[in-house]
Amino acid sequence: MSKSPKYWNKAKKILSKKDPVLKKIIKKFNKGYLKSRNDPFYSLCRTIVGQQISTKAADSIWLKFEKKCKNKIVPLTVLKLRTGSLKSSGLSRQKISYLKNIAKSFKNKSFNIKNLKSMDDDLAINYITKLKGLGIWSAQMFLMFNLNRPDIFPTKDIGLIRAISKNYNKSYPPSKNFLNKISKMHSGYRSVFTWYMWRSIDPVDVEY
Repeated sequence: MSKSPKYWNKAKKILSKKDPVLKKIIKKFNKGYLKSRNDPFYSLCRTIVGQQISTKAADSIWLKFEKKCKNKIVPLTVLKLRTGSLKSSGLSRQKISYLKNIAKSFKNKSFNIKNLKSMDDDLAINYITKLKGLGIWSAQMFLMFNLNRPDIFPTKDIGLIRAISKNYNKSYPPSKNFLNKISKMHSGYRSVFTWYMWRSIDPVDVEY
């Protein structure tokens, strides 16, 4: 696991001055930070497993998936695993096809992570979502957790929306106007804001 992103401490200071609600959360979880893994294939597989299910359910399936891969999450291992074997990990047929497709794209190099480095967030999301099975949320998770982009705001993330409602005493889901207000207030470091929102409602760090 890496150290905290370069922008992390600066972002905490800036956001704490702007937002008293967030300031309290940052104080409470002061030692935590966005952890990233320098392993793009691992991150994308983890994202697929985590799609549309709770963190707890995703963690349980992931542990079984890792076991099937003998802790070697690499394209060749995933391609060799039979569908039946992967299904017994709790993966749906659709997610299995996505995992296989990503493994194939990495193996034949039709998807090249290096291309993302020169792209802004929108272009990078567009590039990632060309991979079958990866939507905008998945691309945003990848930009946050693998590339450590500082300004990702995944408004389709249920945990984030739930945390905003709870921390700012708003009905669920919050209005678009309120989300726009929150987005502007934390602009530049919305990944940091998002991470602390998740942390405020979940005792376990979110990782992809």
